[in-house]
Amino acid sequence: MSDPALDAAGSSLPHLPAAPRSARMAQARNEARAASAGKEHVIDAMRGFAALLVAYFHCRQIEWVGMQAFHQSAGHAFSLNTLAAYLTLPIAWGSAGVPIFFVISGYCIHRGGALRLAANPAYRLEAGNFWVRRFARIYPVLLAALLLTFALDWFSLQLPPVSHKIREIGLQAFLVNLFSLQGVAGKTYGSNGALWTLSLEVQFYAIYPLLFALRRRIGMTNVLALVAVVNVVSAYVLERHDIQFFTSYWFAWTLGAWIADAKASGTQRNTRSPVWLYALAAGFIALGCAAFHFGQYGAFQFWAIGFAFYLYQALDRRHANQGRGWGTRVLSRLGDFSFSLYLIHLPIFVLLSSLLFRSSLQMTIWPSFGYMLVAIPVAYLFYRLVELPAMKWSASFKPKKAMGKPA
Repeated sequence: MSDPALDAAGSSLPHLPAAPRSARMAQARNEARAASAGKEHVIDAMRGFAALLVAYFHCRQIEWVGMQAFHQSAGHAFSLNTLAAYLTLPIAWGSAGVPIFFVISGYCIHRGGALRLAANPAYRLEAGNFWVRRFARIYPVLLAALLLTFALDWFSLQLPPVSHKIREIGLQAFLVNLFSLQGVAGKTYGSNGALWTLSLEVQFYAIYPLLFALRRRIGMTNVLALVAVVNVVSAYVLERHDIQFFTSYWFAWTLGAWIADAKASGTQRNTRSPVWLYALAAGFIALGCAAFHFGQYGAFQFWAIGFAFYLYQALDRRHANQGRGWGTRVLSRLGDFSFSLYLIHLPIFVLLSSLLFRSSLQMTIWPSFGYMLVAIPVAYLFYRLVELPAMKWSASFKPKKAMGKPA
């Protein structure tokens, strides 16, 4: 749920003393790469994949009876419905899409600053401008999503029996979510349970200038190790008491930032074959699926590490233009409005279920596909009407120039 169009630092490189032509050309290349932070096709495609994964995971929960009840009823009877239902089994681990978003977010937010640091170690992040741009990018979209959730949930509440997915839609819950305090001061708004991650994203943004300063002082690898310790301690102290704060999920986000830093500084080591990194990715993802049986939090950490291995190798420029088939292109297009899809899919599904089935779970899987066919174009419309203007507003705060500051 990061912004692919805007880099983190949001400014040009500081003016430097005259340098050899080759050094100036390298600096210009880094600046051009910084200006296009987050635009790799693999980032867009994986953002689209993660949004579809999470959305259909929720869709399946709201519309369908679930695999266990379905298997008990259908058994091994052969039909198109049975086949389609069993083919959705991997969606049981659909919450893996959330750590994908976090790793991507850390990568996209830090990439611009990492490239500028690689070109000029004295570069310093303009924290105030960064926060203003993040606010302009996130809050108009969040406000619109909350208002849409209220409207859709209000209609759903008129159709008893009311879905158990709908929580409080009063003013207090609205403000808790508007100020990104869900998980700390209250629950997510109405039926929009997916908003729990947005509060963490905003908290990541709030603390990012500190992470950036630490990276300049002690290096990104040491920062990642420090964050890992904080992550474990926070999980022990907070997560077991059902308090969801960014420190318990910070490691996943910082993994993405570490990848951005490694790629920008050129410290990565290219290998002749990417197989071993992809094997590690698959291994950790499988561990996450196994750990999911014991709890979502542990699975989240394994999934984040697995996807970080995948992303690290997939961003290798030697392979960057490979595999751009129609599937990747479709996912990339979905990635453009993945943030909108993530923010509004749940209240849409709840309303559809209330209208069509009075919130009762169905034995047939087919309506869930129809739900997705409604949610995707609605999310695209939301993207055009709300998210794109927010992106342009955020971009308007990008400084034309940034003067260098001493380290």
